[in-house]
Amino acid sequence: MTLGIIAIGAGIAALCGAGAALGMGNATGKAVEAIARQPEASGKINSSLMFGLIMMETCAVYALLVGILIVFILGAKA
Repeated sequence: MTLGIIAIGAGIAALCGAGAALGMGNATGKAVEAIARQPEASGKINSSLMFGLIMMETCAVYALLVGILIVFILGAKA
């Protein structure tokens, strides 16, 4: 029972990584559309995109770290 709960927790952490990947793809697509519509604003759009991508990637890395900690720390104790 305990190992099942640990696996569920690691799976939930992995969902955060999947959500970040979907968000990055969506944000990049919208930025490309915005640059195609307004090429003169590409510098401002790119800087906003990079900031958003950094935040999403940070969330994904933290989710990976939490998943690894759940599996290896809590899994070793169970």
